[in-house]
Amino acid sequence: MSDFQIREASASDVPDLIRLVQGLAAYEKEPDSATATPEQFREALFPAHGDPTAYALVGEREGGVVAMAIWFRSFSTWTGQAGIWLEDLFVEPEQRGLGIGKALLRRLAGICLERGWTRLEWTVLDWNTPSIEFYRAHGARPLDEWTTFRVDGDGLPRLAGV
Repeated sequence: MSDFQIREASASDVPDLIRLVQGLAAYEKEPDSATATPEQFREALFPAHGDPTAYALVGEREGGVVAMAIWFRSFSTWTGQAGIWLEDLFVEPEQRGLGIGKALLRRLAGICLERGWTRLEWTVLDWNTPSIEFYRAHGARPLDEWTTFRVDGDGLPRLAGV
């Protein structure tokens, strides 16, 4: 087992977060889709005014950021409780198998418990067998009866009627 630490991201981690998101996009076969800028990440994670839109944890090893978990607060109308929606979890390929991904998930579960929140949820691409097996090995279960829908691009103004 190699030494690493999990900590809350700081504003100085934004370039590493962008780099890791780009790595995730490449892994997910969508390298051109990761268009977020450092300025957008700073505003979302560390706004000058108001609450953050999202939060991030980083995994650090040998003086560098090698992993991340970006999340935001969700809400269940059924339980009346908040939860965590894990938007992205990514560990650099050469750092996998060291327990960093598990430690990130463990910390997110701990945040839920500390705050009295009832859920930790995320989506996984159907073809991503290594991640699916990793999540199942740590107690996650797929919600096969649910289908994720998205409206974006030209669909947003069309739906809005503008």
